[in-house]
Amino acid sequence: MFTTRHLLSFFVPAFVLLLTACSPRALREAQEIVAEADSLRAEGKAYTDSIAIAKAYHTLAKWQYIHPTDYARACYYYGRLLRTNDDPVAAMQVFINATHSTTHDYHILGRTYSNMGSITYLTGNYLLAYDMYSNTANMFLRSGDTLLYHYALNHMAYQRAMQGQKAETFDLLHQIQRHCSDSDVIIRTYETEAEIYRITEDFDSAIYWVRQTEKYHRISPLGMIIKAQSFSRLGYADSALHYARLILSDSSSIYQDKFNALYIISHYDSTLTGEDIRDMASQREDIRYYEYEPEQEKSTIAVQLLEQDLTHRPDWRWWLIVALIISFGIISFVSLRIWRRRKRMMEKRVETIANNHADDIITSIKQHIDINDLSHTLYWKNYAAMKSDADLYMGSIVSKLEVFKLNEVEIRFCILTVLDMSLKQIADNIHYGYPSGIKTLKKRTSVKLGTTPPNLKEFLFKMMTNTLF
Repeated sequence: MFTTRHLLSFFVPAFVLLLTACSPRALREAQEIVAEADSLRAEGKAYTDSIAIAKAYHTLAKWQYIHPTDYARACYYYGRLLRTNDDPVAAMQVFINATHSTTHDYHILGRTYSNMGSITYLTGNYLLAYDMYSNTANMFLRSGDTLLYHYALNHMAYQRAMQGQKAETFDLLHQIQRHCSDSDVIIRTYETEAEIYRITEDFDSAIYWVRQTEKYHRISPLGMIIKAQSFSRLGYADSALHYARLILSDSSSIYQDKFNALYIISHYDSTLTGEDIRDMASQREDIRYYEYEPEQEKSTIAVQLLEQDLTHRPDWRWWLIVALIISFGIISFVSLRIWRRRKRMMEKRVETIANNHADDIITSIKQHIDINDLSHTLYWKNYAAMKSDADLYMGSIVSKLEVFKLNEVEIRFCILTVLDMSLKQIADNIHYGYPSGIKTLKKRTSVKLGTTPPNLKEFLFKMMTNTLF
């Protein structure tokens, strides 16, 4: 049987463990690590303590809704380290977590999307990579970093180039060249322009644009592979071999470019063995990525993770639309209730005023009319005299009743009803048999007025006090 002591022995250690894991001290340490990583990034350096940044990431994950910006930064730095340690799958998951945060640090989000784009690019999924770089550009634009914004535009252009979409590639490149004066960005646009010409097999133009980069005393691994492949396709073996060997000796060259360089060398240099070539003879020189490579397989799994997230991630715009619809419905419902309540209050007030006005009218007319002997009062046997007096003292009621095509008897019946006379008194004054005759008259008059016998008197009161017309 559990006692209070047993419960305390279980929950107290768990509570202490939770406080230890999420203590303000642990949070401060995590924030200090992220701040240090920020400082190193500002100096162009990378944070290399993988254990510390991993600890900071896991600590801030527990505080992500309270400190979303610190959490997003920890995701970025931890993801970068995972990529460096050749774990693109884990890196992609961490980057995805950063994009799910509620941070408004668009700069760090831009860098995160850029890393996601580069992983996606390595798998040859250029359309998805373009989307990631498009998000990158949007984030840098919102952060006000125009330089990185133009870098992102160039990445977008490069993805379009890899898809062979020449017009869109040039549109993006010309946009950069018109608005950016940074030499490094301009060099990148020249390389992208060379790439689109290489893909569309305009090799002379490809070589020309790579040479434009050399005016800045620089040729990148991308420029070298473009030259090597272009010279190879144009039949310049010596030039192709020269640049292919430069790629193999460049430590910054990616493995796909080295494979392509090996293929070119094997085509012109028979001294290489099949083991060196690694089956490159079965591949075309413009194929840049190979499914059997371990790096490629890891990147593919990482991109599948990203695609699953994009598939299952609810679009915030739909949530916003749903929230607006619900809010509009609630506001409309409340407003309608308030409007109806005010309308009822106003109607009640008008009714009260009308009733008071009707009472005043009845009092006034009784001062001029002998209710007990109408036949001898003000000559009411004369219809014209009756109409004149009734219109004068009863709110032009006769003129209003005539609109409904009521005859003289029906009009007299209405006036006597307003004067609160009984059916027998009315029958005596208009010489109708009682009770069936006067009841028939009441029903016929009500029908002509568009009301019912029980509501006739109230209807006539509203007509008399001008609340109906």
